[in-house]
Amino acid sequence: MSGLPSGVRDAVNPLRQLTIDQLRQRTSLKWREYPADVLPLWVAEMDVPLADPVVRAITDAVARGDTGYTAGSAYPQALAEFARRRWGWDGLAVERTAAVPDVMHGVVEALRLVTEPGDAVVVNCPVYPPFYEFVAHAGRRIVEAPLGADLRIDIGTLEDAFRQARADGRPAAYLLCSPHNPTGVLHTGDELAAVASMAGRHGVRVIADEIHAPVVLRGARFVPYLSVPGTEDGLSLMSASKGWNLAGLRGALLIAGPAAAADLARVPFGTMVSTSHLGVIAHTAAFRDGDEWLDALLTGLDDNRRLLAALLAEHLPAIRYRPGQATYLAWLDCRALGLGDDPAAVFLDRGRVALNSGTAFGAGGAGHVRLNLATAPELITEAVRRMAAAAAPPAPTATCSPHASPVPQ
Repeated sequence: MSGLPSGVRDAVNPLRQLTIDQLRQRTSLKWREYPADVLPLWVAEMDVPLADPVVRAITDAVARGDTGYTAGSAYPQALAEFARRRWGWDGLAVERTAAVPDVMHGVVEALRLVTEPGDAVVVNCPVYPPFYEFVAHAGRRIVEAPLGADLRIDIGTLEDAFRQARADGRPAAYLLCSPHNPTGVLHTGDELAAVASMAGRHGVRVIADEIHAPVVLRGARFVPYLSVPGTEDGLSLMSASKGWNLAGLRGALLIAGPAAAADLARVPFGTMVSTSHLGVIAHTAAFRDGDEWLDALLTGLDDNRRLLAALLAEHLPAIRYRPGQATYLAWLDCRALGLGDDPAAVFLDRGRVALNSGTAFGAGGAGHVRLNLATAPELITEAVRRMAAAAAPPAPTATCSPHASPVPQ
């Protein structure tokens, strides 16, 4: 294998601009959780440099000493303009937004607005593991509504979950992941309209986690939940975090439909000013000036989706992979490999590849792994090679597992 680019920097694709040595200098979770011989294709960090507009905005703020509490409406205004450009949605009302520290803390705040401790929260599993953790920490209980065999929302199953959630007459919420993590499924307008109608009939409040909304395959269409008829009492969380790799620069917006404005008004002032001011500056720059960088990223991600599909077909044809239209995550069904409920543990132990274990994503996750596509194509190629070697039956004469090849330099 030729290794990652060294010395020659691709001027277009952000996923090809950093060498393995540069990535290993990072001190964030993705590159520090595992030993150096492990390829980290797990947590949702991207192996990219920051977009130039974001770099300029942050460095200028630091040079000014502009590191106090966040204020103003620049962030929601930038997001509203982005929504108009990218999604054709002009209904994002700046006055119906509140800054929150990040999406998941915003989800907890939204749950406090529309439910009480002990109330039910419906999720479509398999789904982003922090949904379970944060809902439990907020004192609410999860009701699972598994996705269908096609990995899309099963309306009948969801309605059964709504009935179960409301059986005791208490308030209930539906935590909608849109686009869906880990499957990469992009919900259609018709699906979202069906969800809104059913939630209205059953008295379930919808909270949409739309953090991956900017990361949508070119040519596909993201439909904001609050743009759909019947969502007037809905709440949404949006952020530039995933689209521009800003997890370390925290910031998100809680957005309310017209009938939820009174709920939004109850968000504590302390929650809003707990948002990182530098984070808000970075996110504002990304939404306002980061389209060119984002488009280059989306092209690179599309190339990586095709590459992964081809590599799996060649080396691990037993794995089922349905490329999603959104996110930079791949949901791999490894059950036919016979590696048990947690194939990620096998790939890590035998192949030195770190993936997310499907068991953490709730019902339907056993036998699956989540792979992060937001890296160099060479790393994806090496990871699949290692996974194939790890999945192969051991030679009869082997006395111990072979060592994985060193990480490419």
